[in-house]
Amino acid sequence: MSLDSILQSITVGSAILMSLAILLQQRGASLGAGFGGSGELYTTRRGLDKNLFEVTIFLAITFVASILAGLLLPSFR
Repeated sequence: MSLDSILQSITVGSAILMSLAILLQQRGASLGAGFGGSGELYTTRRGLDKNLFEVTIFLAITFVASILAGLLLPSFR
């Protein structure tokens, strides 16, 4: 496998996983409120909400880094 195909796989994989992670998050509410529980307006992320948020950030950084690497690496060859 070439470096280009590896970077493309990382980009597509992180984009798909990031989309799923974003869709699993509730906008303006905690995960418990999405399942019928009541949620306060301003709360700290706990448990699954916090983990999902951190995974989303990691996937976004991976996505951007793979795109930048794909743009910059051909110029160094």
